[in-house]
Amino acid sequence: MACPRTHSNFMTQSLSSRMTAENFTWAPAEFILLGITDRWDLRVTLFLIFLPVYLVSLLGNVGMVLLIQVDARLHTPMYFFLANLSLLDTCYSSAIAPKMLVDLLLPHATIPYTACALQMFVFAGLADAECCLLAAMAYDRYMAIGNPLLYTTAMSQRVCLALLGASGLGGAVSAIVHTTFTFCLNFCRSREINSFFCDIPPLLAISCNDTSLNELLLFAICGFIQTATVLVIVVSYGFIAGAVIRMPSAEGRRRAASTCGSHLTAVTMLYGTLTFMYLRPSSSYALDTDKMASVFYTLVIPALNPLIYSLRNKEVKEAVRRTWSRFHRPGPEHE
Repeated sequence: MACPRTHSNFMTQSLSSRMTAENFTWAPAEFILLGITDRWDLRVTLFLIFLPVYLVSLLGNVGMVLLIQVDARLHTPMYFFLANLSLLDTCYSSAIAPKMLVDLLLPHATIPYTACALQMFVFAGLADAECCLLAAMAYDRYMAIGNPLLYTTAMSQRVCLALLGASGLGGAVSAIVHTTFTFCLNFCRSREINSFFCDIPPLLAISCNDTSLNELLLFAICGFIQTATVLVIVVSYGFIAGAVIRMPSAEGRRRAASTCGSHLTAVTMLYGTLTFMYLRPSSSYALDTDKMASVFYTLVIPALNPLIYSLRNKEVKEAVRRTWSRFHRPGPEHE
């Protein structure tokens, strides 16, 4: 989709001399990322904090994907979605964190115009896809707890792949719209992005165009995705709560609460932060304070998700023990 440009073959010389940056599309060769802080001591401290967090995120999520892949007992719809959630977390944190870590140690951080657009596209698409995937996981838990006799049929491989594909499609459409409309703007006010990555609000802040359409699209698309997925999650958990109350076994209620508790914790963290960041009027944006919220959902949440799903999940713990035994004990496998 080509950016609209203002052309006029009938402009007089006097009008031409008065033409400003708003009359044509102006894009810098590169942007300057102001980062989280300009204090060198704080940047070194943040690097020493964020590097282990990112490594934990990377190892935890990749480890979760590999564990689910190698342990046959985890080849169920629940863990299929969990593996893809871990993969999404790995990809979207890696779209931001490595460059952020390098930039913390540089006197001046820059990013090329095209790389900035690519970073926004990847991050926005994966973040929205994760919202849709969390909704699919809630529906999966409802089918497993509320309709156990129909679970195998209702959550067949075809259905799981369809839900995963729909999540990816939703994220891709959102990313295309946001990236296209954002990078059709003129950036003539400044080359300085008041953030550590190419996010939508700080880019709108340096545009010399009217950004009301962009803000409307941001609110409408993010609002639709979050509202629709939250509605699916709330309705699913409403039915789950009813099914759990009717369970005669205390052990069954405990297991249901354990698996659902991990998912609800992940949902609360992600949706709370995204709502704070994007579902607000532009007048309430405070880019300096929003940076820490951005750090939370780009770096901290991806690191916490594998811990949440493993520490509170008995099946994952048992799979870790089985896998450890398989690769570190000679002789027959000990199951």
